Parts: sequence; C-alpha cells; structure tokens
Amino acid sequence: MNEMIKTKGILLSFDLDNTLINNREGIVNSFNYALKKYNIPTLERLEIEKMIGTPLNDMFKEVSDINPEVLSTAFREYYREKGIYQGSLLPGVEETLEGLKQKSFTLGIITSKKQELAVQITKILGIFKYFEYVIGESENVKSKLDPNLKKHLQTKYNEYDIVIIGDHPKDRALAENLNAPFIGVLTGNHSAEELRCGNTTKTLILKSVKELFPNLIYSLF
Repeated sequence: MNEMIKTKGILLSFDLDNTLINNREGIVNSFNYALKKYNIPTLERLEIEKMIGTPLNDMFKEVSDINPEVLSTAFREYYREKGIYQGSLLPGVEETLEGLKQKSFTLGIITSKKQELAVQITKILGIFKYFEYVIGESENVKSKLDPNLKKHLQTKYNEYDIVIIGDHPKDRALAENLNAPFIGVLTGNHSAEELRCGNTTKTLILKSVKELFPNLIYSLF
C-alpha cells in the first residue's frame, strides 16, 4: 500500500442498475407500458435489457420519433407505482457493502435514474444506509458526464481517491472523465472487451460486485 492510500480515503462510487440491483423486470414493464400508451409496438425483453444503463430519453430515441420526454413521463407513471417494487439486490451485494464499510471505505451511487427514484429504490431494498450519497439525474446533474457532477465530486471529495464501479461503458466513460480507476462488473449486458474498449484509465474487470475485495481496490493505486 503506498503513501497516498495511507493518507487519503477511498471513495467507491457504484452504478445502480445491473451493478447493485436487478431491476430488469420493472424497467422492461415500464418501457413497454410507455410504448403501449402511445400505440408504439412493444419490444422483446432482451431488446430493452440491452439498453439498460443508457439515459431513458436516449433509450426512447432509439425506438420512436415521438418526443422522448413524453415517453419517459409515461415510463415513470408505471415505474413509480409498480416498477420500483419489481427489483432485487444482486447476489452478495449487501454483504459486500457491509464488508467495505467495515474496512472504512466511503461508498456512493451515481446512476442515470432520476435521483428521487434512485433514493427510493435504495431505501426499499435496505441499502440506503451504506451510502454517503446517491446521485441521479436532477436539475443540477443531467448525465454521468455532466460538468456539474465532476465539479461536485472534485470539490466535496477532493480528499479521496475515487473508484468508479459499474456494468456499462458509460460508467467507464465517467471514470475516464474523473481520471479515476474503473472496476467493470459483468452482471449487465456488456462484455469485458466492451468495458475495456478504448479505456484510458486503470481498469479491473470482475464477474460481479461480490468479488470486490479491499486488496483488489488497493491494487488500482
């Protein structure tokens, strides 16, 4: 362990969908509810699952010329009432979070979900207590690459070494934007090659968050 690790804290910032939770059923049902509402042909489950991790408006742009904001609003009608309860923690997640907290790591979440929904989900699934912050889409932060997000992290957590953990190339892009190490997990729809592709930062690929141990985190510094 080098001097930097001895003198600085380590902040582990997790994605939510397909990294910590399996919310595929809720997302698929909400997505097809929105399509049905506006008489757009629904999609097969796998087609929707492949897009999970992408901002909602961008998902709808892929399948329709209708204003994506309109479709996203319909999506959230179903999601707030039913979809939010159709998820579960991925295997070993709570035990891993508990172990990392005991080892004095600081934990956070950065997601493409609306922030209030992300907070609600973590409370429903009983993991909100582990996190210093839950950051999602809001008036101040429009995406994972929003300059306001980078400024917030670099200002408030300048005494920390940040590690980004996620299942999507957008998580890798976030890590690169922050000049932070990236840990990719294979619990989503992207291969190790896709998570490594073009990366300019130190990268580690794991099968799941369950394999996230302190010695692996320290190896990134």
